[in-house]
Amino acid sequence: MGTPAHDPRSEAQAAHERAMTEVSDVLVNVEHALARAKKAKKRLGPSPEESNALLALGDAIKSLEQVRTRLQKDAYFAGNEMRLV
Repeated sequence: MGTPAHDPRSEAQAAHERAMTEVSDVLVNVEHALARAKKAKKRLGPSPEESNALLALGDAIKSLEQVRTRLQKDAYFAGNEMRLV
């Protein structure tokens, strides 16, 4: 899938924009999952049957927030630096 003849972007620029669109879509899904987890946590009650779900949702919320933060920083604010894991 090449760039149209009238597109002033290089093939590399167009490919980069397509890749970043995918990253953006992932962020949207993470945001949606985070909102749903928070909503579910609010709806659960204090009953013993729901306490494990509350704990799991709390962990999921923390993890999703960390994923969102790292993805935003590494994708949009990292510049040209390589992250060594």
